Amino acid sequence: MTGTQWLDDEEQRAWRAFVRMQGRLTARLNRQLQTDSGLSLADYEVLVQLTDTADGRLRPFELQRCLHWEQSRLSHHLTRMQRRGLIGREECTEDGRGAFIVLTDAGRDAITAAAPGHVDTVRSLFLDGLTRDQIAALRQVSEQVLGRLDATADTDD
Repeated sequence: MTGTQWLDDEEQRAWRAFVRMQGRLTARLNRQLQTDSGLSLADYEVLVQLTDTADGRLRPFELQRCLHWEQSRLSHHLTRMQRRGLIGREECTEDGRGAFIVLTDAGRDAITAAAPGHVDTVRSLFLDGLTRDQIAALRQVSEQVLGRLDATADTDD
């Protein structure tokens, strides 16, 4: 006996529904962005982080922390985005070994063009089907789970 507390039927249905929903929603959002703007959902996530800063620049470790990506995934993805002109790299004058990831004009134009369609899709597929109380409950549940994840974070998270 392992001591594992297995999921009961209701917990199992809730968990599996959540996993299916998350996977399907991510796939649809990615498809919409690709079709409408040529950006992937990953591109969009990076660009959002950069546009959320006053000067449009972050150190790679800051991006990694915000996105919760593996270092190799981030490095490869940033290289692809740089080849497409969406981001650039600048040396960090305070730290000769470090660099900044910088939003380019093309990157800002890309997210500006992509955002309206993305928001419309988020609304139509997700938010418009929920009541205000359900949205509040979803936020509360999400924040509670995120708090547990933060409290149990290990070094590679």
